[in-house]
Amino acid sequence: MAGELVATQDCSSCPIRHRAVCARCDEDELSKLNAIKFYKTYPAGQTIAMRGDALNIVASVVAGTATLERVIEDGRTQMVGLLLPSDFIGRPGRATLQYDVTAVSDVTLCCFQRKPFEALLVDVPHLQQRLLEMALDELDAARDWMLLLGRKTAREKIASLLMLIAKRTVHPDGKVMGDTTRLELPISRETMANFLGLTIETVSRQFTGLRKDGVIELDGNRIVRIPDLEGLLVETGDDSDGGTLF
Repeated sequence: MAGELVATQDCSSCPIRHRAVCARCDEDELSKLNAIKFYKTYPAGQTIAMRGDALNIVASVVAGTATLERVIEDGRTQMVGLLLPSDFIGRPGRATLQYDVTAVSDVTLCCFQRKPFEALLVDVPHLQQRLLEMALDELDAARDWMLLLGRKTAREKIASLLMLIAKRTVHPDGKVMGDTTRLELPISRETMANFLGLTIETVSRQFTGLRKDGVIELDGNRIVRIPDLEGLLVETGDDSDGGTLF
């Protein structure tokens, strides 16, 4: 993870504090994390890490969006995951990376050397607890992903992705990290097509259909306004009490 070192910020003012790996930590535990963390930035398009690289650093995404990709034997690349703010990169106890990680917008990471971070997992119970929660959430997301790819319609896939992005802009306590009715999509429609197993033409048709039906409003290719989040949730095909994809 080359990147450029930049000034860090205190955990108490971190925009992902409510859902990152440190979310359960108390003040003493946060001070231990503060002592070993450092920030790096990556411009859009830069490779953050490649499959097979030594996993010397683990990190939380503070800002920006990255993709997880895997190259298959015939040379095709499949996007297998989308990393948004608060997502964690790397696995304690694992020596190498399993996927290519690429910045699709300017990305800021809160980084930790893997060995000191692993040592903290022993001394900081809340850190270990939160990492387990995130791992289980990732397992649930993988199961949801199987449902999406195998059973959901193209319209439901697009609605699910929009709902994911909308949910990730809001704190659990209702405080807003951004305007929840106005989303700036972090990936292009071509990347969405790759991610969702669709063609770019199908993605464009579904956006047009959702717009015509009043579910969303479009301002160019990247700005989406959502007049009614409940209405968007209906379009995902998910139960209203069961959450949505991811």
